[in-house]
Order: sequence, then structure tokens, then C-alpha cells
Amino acid sequence: MARRSKIFSGLLISGALVLTTLGVSGVAMSADAPDAGAGQGAHHAAAQAGGSHSGHTMAASTKAAAEDLDADGYIPANPPVTGVEPSTKEPPHRYFHEFQANCTVTHTKPDDPIVYPGQPGKSHDHTFMGNTTTDANSTTESLSSGATKCKAPGDKSGYWMPTLLNGTQSVLPVGPQVIYYKAGVTDYTSVRPFPKGLRFVVGSPTQSAEEFRAHRGFVEGWECGDSFFNVDIPKTCPDRPDVQLNIRFQAPSCWDGKYLDTPDHKSHMAYPVVNPGTNNNICPASHPVALPMVEFKMAFPVNGDMSQVKLASGAGHSFHYDFFNAWDDRTLKALVDHCVVGALQCNARGYDETHPEAGAALDENYELP
Repeated sequence: MARRSKIFSGLLISGALVLTTLGVSGVAMSADAPDAGAGQGAHHAAAQAGGSHSGHTMAASTKAAAEDLDADGYIPANPPVTGVEPSTKEPPHRYFHEFQANCTVTHTKPDDPIVYPGQPGKSHDHTFMGNTTTDANSTTESLSSGATKCKAPGDKSGYWMPTLLNGTQSVLPVGPQVIYYKAGVTDYTSVRPFPKGLRFVVGSPTQSAEEFRAHRGFVEGWECGDSFFNVDIPKTCPDRPDVQLNIRFQAPSCWDGKYLDTPDHKSHMAYPVVNPGTNNNICPASHPVALPMVEFKMAFPVNGDMSQVKLASGAGHSFHYDFFNAWDDRTLKALVDHCVVGALQCNARGYDETHPEAGAALDENYELP
């Protein structure tokens, strides 16, 4: 389908590409672009009857539509990141290049500001973490002005997933959950911070069991006790205090450098691909900008008889999640540079206990020194 171009020219100063967005400061970026991974192009649909999503044709409220002025589903980066090629470099091998964003559940709501902006109650129920204000009308500006239940006050991002139910009772993760920010490409030194306002959906509530297992974000699937790599939620789990239901799922980490969102909420992102010449993971040429790879590691306090446990979106293989970046730019850059580019295994402070000599990116209050 033809559409008019909404790409703007960038500003190059002393070799650094400077980004600005409409009313929001940007981040200097160099990226490895994503390929169309499994599920790319599939629309993120509501599980409720009549809640299907077709492109971006919904009538969004004035506030939520402010970032998509012509309501065509494309939110351009202003300016875009251009002139980037996927990095094929192979820096010294390091097993870890990551930090954590530890964020607590804030609320549940049948809202989705990415898929159904300005339409409260349109979605299946979601469990929200991080930003306390996330709802159907959330924008980059509103999230940036909101409060957060992430350990780092600079992380105002919205994170959400379908609510887990045991019968009709919601089962919410307790305490800070582990959201990893990792290098998805071999050249971890090429990873750059997310641009402010970037948003995307990982997986789909309409994916089949086969699509869920084949999804490139599949890491361990559902697990409890000694049962791992499950496509659906196990029917039973050991009834012990130390056993919870867990899931791990990874997001694409390559960006096209052009759009903060697209109509399917996926096409602007892609998973790394294998470089046939070196067997290294690189970003595809279509999505050359290497960003952190987000990985959800969620723990739900439920065990024993699991026969009535399901997601608000359906069976276990309908698991998916959403990310809406509203990090403070300087805080995110400090963590990415220190932990991902610096090849450390950091906690939410940006501190690697096995390398105390490297120090921490943030102070004891999880803020920039």
C-alpha cells in the first residue's frame, strides 16, 4: 500500500547523529536494523469478541492521536537515523552485556495505548508494570511526566502483558520483576539506547501454539518446578512455597531508524540475523540500528492445580507483551554504555558484583551521580 514519505533529514555534528522529537529530546543513535521476524506484520488483536484490530483505523482521542497526526499508524522518528550499516565487528568475547530494569506491577486495565490508543476498555485485560499512569490515553509526553515503580526513577517506561487468571481471579507478579536489557547482536559495542517514544508489541494474542514455539523471542516459554520450555501453561505444578509459574520471552532488538511505531506495531523492529560469513548475529540491512534486546522474565505466584490458569488473551501460547519507551535519556544511555557496551552483568544500579572495580552507573538511589 503506497503511503507518502514522512522521513526527515538528520543533523550530523562532529560525527554524532543528534536526534530530536516533537517536543521531546532524542538520543544519539547508531543501530543495527531488524528483519521481519516470525509474526512480523501480524496485527495485534484483542481477545474480546468484536475487538479485532485492523491497521490503525480506530478513532483515537485527540490526546492519544497527537503523536500520529494523520492517523495512518506511522509515527516517524524526527529526524530518522540514516547512514547506518549493520555492524559485522567481533569485539572481545564477553558472556554478559546486560542490565536489569526491576519494575513492580502498578495496576490492571483493559487498555492498550499502543494498539488501541484513546479507546479505554477496548482490549483484553493487561497487567501494567513500571509507569503508574499507563492507560489508553498514554503518550510519550504523559509517560515522561508520570511516576514509576521501577527501581530506577529515570525509567518512566510502560511495560504490560495480558493478565494471568486462575479461574476468574487475577494472579499478579509480586515485587520487582526482571526485565533484562541485553545485546542481541555479537557486536555489543554497537548497541545504542532506545529513541524516546519507541513502542512495539512482542508476539501476538492470536498466534498458534506452533507460532509461539517458532517465535524467535521464545527462550524458555512457560516453566514451573522441573518442567521447562512449555508452549502452554502446565496443568499442574509442584505445590511448594518455592515454586512459581515463570515465562521468559525476548523482543526484537533491531530498528529501522525510521518509525517509532507502525500500523502492525512490529514492522519497524526485527530480530538479528546470522551473518553467513562469520556466524555472528547482526542486524539486517532493512533494520540496521542495534538497540537493547528487552527480555521479560516474569514470575507468577501460582502452583498446584493449574487446570484453570489461563491468560486474559486466551491460552498460554497467546502470551505477548508491549513496551513503550519513556526512559530519561541520560539515565538510559549511562546504563547502556556502562553495562551493555561495557560488557558487564549489571543489576538495576548498573553494578556488576563480579567486577566491583568497574563501579556503578547509578548511585544508591538508582539515579545518575
